[in-house]
Amino acid sequence: MGGSRRGRAVVPAAEVACGHHLSPEGPPPTPKSVDPAPTPCQKPSVHGKNIIFIPAQVCIGIIVVLIVHNYWFLYVPYLTWLCLDWRTPEQGGRRSNWVRSWTVWRYFKDYFPIHLIKTWDLDPSHNYIFGFHPHGVLVAGAFGNFCTNHSDFEELFPGFTAYLHVLPFWFRCPLFREYLMTSGSVSVSKKSVSYVLSKEGGGNISVIVLGGAEESLDAHPGKFTLFIRQRKGFVKVALTHGASLVPVFSFGENELFKQVNNPEGSWLRTVQEKLQKIMGFALPLFHARGIFQYNFGLMPYRKPIHTVVGRPIPVHRTPHPSPEQIEELHQTYMEELRKLFEAHKRKYGIPEHETLIFK
Repeated sequence: MGGSRRGRAVVPAAEVACGHHLSPEGPPPTPKSVDPAPTPCQKPSVHGKNIIFIPAQVCIGIIVVLIVHNYWFLYVPYLTWLCLDWRTPEQGGRRSNWVRSWTVWRYFKDYFPIHLIKTWDLDPSHNYIFGFHPHGVLVAGAFGNFCTNHSDFEELFPGFTAYLHVLPFWFRCPLFREYLMTSGSVSVSKKSVSYVLSKEGGGNISVIVLGGAEESLDAHPGKFTLFIRQRKGFVKVALTHGASLVPVFSFGENELFKQVNNPEGSWLRTVQEKLQKIMGFALPLFHARGIFQYNFGLMPYRKPIHTVVGRPIPVHRTPHPSPEQIEELHQTYMEELRKLFEAHKRKYGIPEHETLIFK
């Protein structure tokens, strides 16, 4: 593909500044028993992103209170404007560089810390779909790297704008949707992805967490189960718009929390799957560390996250792709994703015998 060439892995500036320069063998593995204490500024930043459904509920509660107490001069104008603005999450959203530059996101990134690793040059005259894996519980790598201005994204991928596609449910929450869009997040609906990829001039990246909510229920430390075999919609959209596919694997994403054991077929998993179908999002029963102790709490463990961006798969624009074309490209994508994982797993402390499990 024009403009794409093999390049060396780029070391993010944050790693150089911290003295963690990547050697050919990768960074030294972090002992599992080590969980450094967070700074006072890092604690609220992590909790704010961690319990995402709490601020959403708070925002809904604010609207309810305004209605109950008949503050019509506040809620009527907002709800009227909300109706007029309803489709904005499917039309590129409304990002704010001011919000994306908040210092709290730098503390969030440094808490784990989160690193972005580039392995291939991308052509800014093209549009791309980044397939992000795994979902994990927090999706910290996707948020930290693509939804804030404190990552190395602009340095590693100059001329590009990234859009993180999330569940449409979150954009139905009054007030909270405004906050979410400021980060550069947009809906994961087909219309939304097509809107981003149809922009002329290129330089747009749709970041899609392909495993979705279902995959979060299998986000156990040391496990690499990806729900991707039946996820083919992104392939069809890529063919329709001629957007190159790029596999992205976030090493360490599943190490941030422990989950209550929920194997398929268990009563807990059955309840979780039924609730997911009803509500549209999953409810993994997770725990990690506390604010002042390490034994139990909702703060994620301080485990490094290395989000590795792989080699782009060239895609020729096909307005009406056949099932055979979709299947062929889907198989190619899974092969490239597996190659990416195998090529980098030893650098990040994953045993040689571990491999990806596709469901």
